[in-house]
Amino acid sequence: MNKKLSSFDLLALGFMNFAFFLGAGNIIFPPLAGAMAGDHYILAMLGFLITAVGLPLLTLIAVAKAGGGLTTMAKYLPGNLATILALAVFIIIGPSFATPRTALVAFEIGVKPFLSAPGTTSLAVFSVLFFAVVCGLSLSTGKLLDMVGKVITPLLIILLMVLSVSVFLNPLSEIGPSTADYVETPFIKGFLEGYNTMDTLASLVFGMLIINVIKTKGISDKRAQYKYLSISGLIAACGLAFVYISLFYLGATSQEIAPNLSNGGEIIAIYVEALFGTPGQVLLSLVVALACLTTAVGLVSAMSDFLHKLKPDWNRSLLVILNCALCALVTNVGLSALISLSVPVLYTVYPIAIALVALTLCKNFLANKTLSFRFVLAVAFLFGLLDGIKAAGVNMSAFDFLPLYEVGMASALPIAAALVIALVVFKENQQSVTQTV
Repeated sequence: MNKKLSSFDLLALGFMNFAFFLGAGNIIFPPLAGAMAGDHYILAMLGFLITAVGLPLLTLIAVAKAGGGLTTMAKYLPGNLATILALAVFIIIGPSFATPRTALVAFEIGVKPFLSAPGTTSLAVFSVLFFAVVCGLSLSTGKLLDMVGKVITPLLIILLMVLSVSVFLNPLSEIGPSTADYVETPFIKGFLEGYNTMDTLASLVFGMLIINVIKTKGISDKRAQYKYLSISGLIAACGLAFVYISLFYLGATSQEIAPNLSNGGEIIAIYVEALFGTPGQVLLSLVVALACLTTAVGLVSAMSDFLHKLKPDWNRSLLVILNCALCALVTNVGLSALISLSVPVLYTVYPIAIALVALTLCKNFLANKTLSFRFVLAVAFLFGLLDGIKAAGVNMSAFDFLPLYEVGMASALPIAAALVIALVVFKENQQSVTQTV
């Protein structure tokens, strides 16, 4: 007999889902975006919520629908392209960007405010110590990580709720003017800024973990799994939206006390110290640093497990050590530089992820699934690559005629058109039927 989740278990699953995504990017990007958006922060925030909350939720639902992770969703691609795509996503959320970012946020919020003269040496020392601990936890049985997570995540949620209420009740300054691209296109800029959380890419990795947790509760029915994942995803989405809205407002009201800062970690650190003094800063530093630590352990473990599964003869412990060493090295480029380097990559990869999610959700309506997946994803890659090259600062004025190219979203309309063609034009053939059975 198939079991059902109690209301308490379902709520716990939703909070666990929320904890998966509550990492470094969720804390540092909204304050900076809010500060730059200024009096246009509402439009910017709405755009941000679409890509930082809506897309991750849809991705979780798509994973449940597909019955597997990224490689299962992309199974209609030729040869080993699905594995290559999965590897690219793991590298992005692993040693290239997301994992080193956890150390940088922990340093910016947890250590830097207490140093009299922070510099490259202090960051180098911290990066080695941070990833030495990450390495040790990733090599352990995971019991210590589980204990820390059960304490740290509730503390972080409580602290963010206190901070959120305080920000709305006692903002430290008036909302300032908007700057940069937020003046002309705040919604689109906020939409693109949501890429930086990388939560849509993380959903492709974490989705099956959540499904497996549901299975351990005795839920074997596919429809029930789909239902519970959707509900828990909605709970997580509400939590993330609450955090983002409050941090956006924090940033929008921070221009007087934290002017001309280059990253959100500095903004939130200064704001918390101004609101709560040194005790508040110490508590925030401790909890955020430990939350970043647990996130890093999860990412390092996921990356190492994926590579070990890909090549079983590779030693997992060695993979963990190499991963941590590489992450420690990348950490030393600095938070602002790492974010700048990640933007062109995300502009390229995110359209592919969005297209893959859309195809998975529409799969039942595709007559020729093989051709549809290959065509739409090829379009997403080509136009995403144009957006990525432009974001890297290369002169691409020859493509200015493309709709939305100027604002970094040249892939949007082509992906939509390609999806319509796949739904309406492509017809089923015997070869595709054979391949998709």
